[in-house]
Amino acid sequence: MRPTIFGVSPGVVIAIVVIFLLAVAISFAVGYFMRKRTAEAVMGSAEKEAESIILDAKKTAEAKKKEILVEAKEESMKTKNELEKEVRDRKNELQRQEKRLQQKEENLDRKTDSLDKRSDQLTKKLETADKKLKAAEELLAGRQAELERVSGMTREEAKTLILQSLENDLKHEKAVLIKEYDSEIKQDCEKKAREVIASAIQRCAVDHVAESTVSVVTLPNDEMKGRIIGREGRNIRALESLTGIEFIIDDTPEAVILSGFDAMRREIARIALEKLIIDGRVHPARIEEMVEKAKKEVEQNIKEEGETATFETGVHNLHPELVRLLGKLKFRTSYGQNVLKHSMEVARLCGIMAAELGIDPAVAKRAGLLHDIGKAIDHDVDGSHIELGVALCRKYKESPIIINAVEAHHGDVEPESIAAVLVQAADAISAARPGARRETLESYIKRLESLENIADTFEGVEKSFAIQAGRELRIMIIPDMVDDDGMKIMAREIAEKIHNELEYPGKIKVNLIRETRAIDYA
Repeated sequence: MRPTIFGVSPGVVIAIVVIFLLAVAISFAVGYFMRKRTAEAVMGSAEKEAESIILDAKKTAEAKKKEILVEAKEESMKTKNELEKEVRDRKNELQRQEKRLQQKEENLDRKTDSLDKRSDQLTKKLETADKKLKAAEELLAGRQAELERVSGMTREEAKTLILQSLENDLKHEKAVLIKEYDSEIKQDCEKKAREVIASAIQRCAVDHVAESTVSVVTLPNDEMKGRIIGREGRNIRALESLTGIEFIIDDTPEAVILSGFDAMRREIARIALEKLIIDGRVHPARIEEMVEKAKKEVEQNIKEEGETATFETGVHNLHPELVRLLGKLKFRTSYGQNVLKHSMEVARLCGIMAAELGIDPAVAKRAGLLHDIGKAIDHDVDGSHIELGVALCRKYKESPIIINAVEAHHGDVEPESIAAVLVQAADAISAARPGARRETLESYIKRLESLENIADTFEGVEKSFAIQAGRELRIMIIPDMVDDDGMKIMAREIAEKIHNELEYPGKIKVNLIRETRAIDYA
């Protein structure tokens, strides 16, 4: 029996496979020829389309070329026409200009003819005038000769005599007129000066209260007095040593009196005491802290007072240090008159008088405000307040007019400007009016200053304070420089120097204090 595959003989299977392979080969060949024919058809169509596009492009290019040529011809014709028109216009303009030139030439020819005629006429008139002038000169010479013969003098002698007579007459009239004008000017000047000064004084009537040497601090209750005094008086001693002001605690209810000639120290002491009263803690360390705060507050107050003075007087663009020194003048008096108020008053008077006289009020006010600026530092530096003021103005680049006004306001040098003269007048007005100054207070303050200056000359003195109206000189000693034995010798030397150099009523107690502190922190 023959073998089979799935029940089919092998020969049949082979036949089927062969038939399948032939069918695949035939279909592949048919597909190949079909694709080839299709590709050839597509390529033919593309070539025809490309030829069509090239033909269209050539037609379009030809049309565009013709269009551009037409436009170029039109533009060329247009340009040619414009040029021809411009040439015609220029020809016409040249023809018009040529006509105008011809007309001008004709006019010039006519004017030349006219001028020639006038020139001939003038020549004839000049000849006639020369003849008349010669005749007049001959006549004048004859008359002069006749006058010389009759008068017995030559022409030059007569001229000299007439001029001398006229000169004498003019001198007399000139002297009379000068005398009259001089008298009128003096009267007018005196009247104008009185009007200006009176107007300035009336417009600047400022009340000044003479500075005192005491201040009063109000207490909330009398128990505070004991706290201010402290155990065995240590608190009040600390206050007096740090401020240089005498604290008077007596039977006056709810008040402490601060006594001292230096207004700045007194103000520092007042502020420090008021702060201690508000704080409630009164002991040496706290006192020292409050005194330092009070000093800073007074320094700020000084700056504000200076700025206020410049604002109220209308003086601007001052150097900040000059403004600070102006504020410091609030705590300076001159014969009982507050120097800052005096300076402001002088500035106002100068400004008013300058305005009346028609000069710049700003310069006059500036000079008036700064004329006593040297008094802000004359306690600390040797030299008069005028020298110090001039040095300050030069240091801070003030103008020569201001410097001269400061230097000349007491007549030390000649004033070089009207502003300097006005400062002299305003300073005299402010100082001389009734109630402005008290000499006794100034003498008293100078005596206290002299006491402190004597003590400050000794080596080892930290600071000194004249208290109790000059009856006591309290001196703080540097512990490292002077020992206890040296203190006794120094006290004796200071007392002898005061006795030899000053005149004073009664006795002066020289009180030296040497304090050593040891501070540490855990």
